[in-house]
Amino acid sequence: MDNRLGEMEAFVQVARRGSFAAAAKALRQTPSAVSRAVARIEERLGTRLIQRTTRSLRLTNEGEAYFLRASDLLTELEAMEGSLNREAAEPSGRLRVNASVPFGLRAIVPVLPTFLAAYPRLTVELSLTDEIIDLIEARADVAIRIGPLRDTRLRAKRLGRSRMMLVASPDYLRARGVPEHPDALPRHDCLTFSFRRSLDTWPFRIGEDVVQRPVQGSFLGNSGEVVRLMALGGAGIARLARFHIADDVAAGRLAPVLEAFSPGDAEDIHVLFAGDDRLALRIRCFIDFLTETVAIRD
Repeated sequence: MDNRLGEMEAFVQVARRGSFAAAAKALRQTPSAVSRAVARIEERLGTRLIQRTTRSLRLTNEGEAYFLRASDLLTELEAMEGSLNREAAEPSGRLRVNASVPFGLRAIVPVLPTFLAAYPRLTVELSLTDEIIDLIEARADVAIRIGPLRDTRLRAKRLGRSRMMLVASPDYLRARGVPEHPDALPRHDCLTFSFRRSLDTWPFRIGEDVVQRPVQGSFLGNSGEVVRLMALGGAGIARLARFHIADDVAAGRLAPVLEAFSPGDAEDIHVLFAGDDRLALRIRCFIDFLTETVAIRD
């Protein structure tokens, strides 16, 4: 088994203490084991690092150069491990979070100040997009996903579930009329999405069956927030998650449409992360925080 780091440490101890015996004592090894470790380095490099005599030893020019570089590497390793040990006690460093625009603005941003106050050694980098990113390629620590989970490489923790709703502004409904049945939708502007994964049909419960009805309109958006703003502006009827437009409905800025035909479908909300049981403390703390503060049950 390659043990170059152990051999390097043995050499540095010999150089610092001036003898194989002293180095062996510091490392809790035998002098012969330390001598063999140094010999393996010299054999690998093809040069003598230590000039040995019966009474003393001294470093060659190559040994001096190796000693300086090896000392720096071991110091850097100690610093790195010390930093990770400190994180094991208190989360620190940069936490990269990815979420959809609506969820980020309505659920994450409002509680981030509390999270950062609780963990002052953390820096949060928040990226909001409704496009599905590759968590690993984008080097994100966690991502919030709404809807079906597709990436089986990731672990997931459920944050909640939000019902889908059709809504429109009162101004739009006064101007275009309130649809009384899904069959009336072809006469309306329906605000849809430009995602490749989006559908050009909406589900409705008619009698005992859930059926899909085609929708169309003069606007497609790549963000749930953009679609919401267009609905608020009176551009048409939108189909959005309730958590996204609950405040607008409560304030009368948007009104539910075709609720009697709602199939009751909802989308699960998960926090996704890569890793195993040795999850970094900064990630574990954020997931626990979201679970406690951002539970959604619409």
